[in-house]
Amino acid sequence: MANPTTVARGGGSSPSPGHRRRKESGRARASGLPAWSIPYVLLVPGLLVIAGLLLYPMFQLAVMAFQKVGLAQIRGTRPAEWVGLENFEKILSNDIFWSALRNTVAFAFVAVSLTLIVGTAVGVLLHRLGRKMSLFVVIGCMFAWAVPPVAQGVIWRSLFDAEAGIVNWALDLLPNWLAAPPDGARSWVGTPWLTDTLPLYIALVFCVVWAGFPFIAVSVLAGLKGIPAELYEAARVDGSGPWRTFTKITLPMLKPVFAVLTVLSIIWDFKVFSQLYTLMNGHTNREGYNLSMYAVAEAFKPPQKLGMGAAISVVLTIILLVITVVYVRQIVKQEEM
Repeated sequence: MANPTTVARGGGSSPSPGHRRRKESGRARASGLPAWSIPYVLLVPGLLVIAGLLLYPMFQLAVMAFQKVGLAQIRGTRPAEWVGLENFEKILSNDIFWSALRNTVAFAFVAVSLTLIVGTAVGVLLHRLGRKMSLFVVIGCMFAWAVPPVAQGVIWRSLFDAEAGIVNWALDLLPNWLAAPPDGARSWVGTPWLTDTLPLYIALVFCVVWAGFPFIAVSVLAGLKGIPAELYEAARVDGSGPWRTFTKITLPMLKPVFAVLTVLSIIWDFKVFSQLYTLMNGHTNREGYNLSMYAVAEAFKPPQKLGMGAAISVVLTIILLVITVVYVRQIVKQEEM
């Protein structure tokens, strides 16, 4: 039988849900805010930081794209001149813009595809390794991902150096039927990789994939850890092979992970600048520009035309937004089906 004293004091029973709601609403009234608005109020500091660091600079960039801004405007000796769509008309009528757009799209397609393939393969390998060996390989891979972009360019520029690069030295070790020197040359040594557009972008693909696949691998590994082991055991009992198991279980379960990784990789590879600038050793090859390099060259190469550079950046941003929206809509449609 319950103690009457305890019952009278309420020590033996928990407060009712209605009592808790009354207490919470009392706290909200004490703060002077309705309960539903508190989460939104807590978001205000973060939104202000985002607005100051991201939205305001983007607004300024968009405004500058419609102005003529040069050295005089930077120094403040002359106000910026509003030119409307003139900057966009100039870049769209320039052959360099279209070659830069072609280089950007082709490079992003190859780099994103290879980064996802290599990263997924390494992630699956890490999942099959033991805990200690997996940790060792993850740490080694993350060293490459942690290297700053400029340092990545320096490393791969030295590897593809015409006279002292390891790439030419390694190609000389291969038999001629596998890797014959260029026409008229006895050796690969002296072959320039970073002067022509196609070899330059081959080196850039190696550089970007080498630095980008560890992030993909670790993300895939995290996704694989969340797949129930019972699914793989059932597949083995049914006699499913490794490739069928991967395509029927692993890929469908990792679709959300691949959706995010693909969007991030597209954004990163469309905006590659530091590695390309370092490999090219500056604005030396106009045919090798991508859109980021073209924007910087127009904005800061004498005579400075910051309005033109801003217009190219706006076009690049619009292209990325369109690609991202179309890709995400396709993913959403597939999930609904």
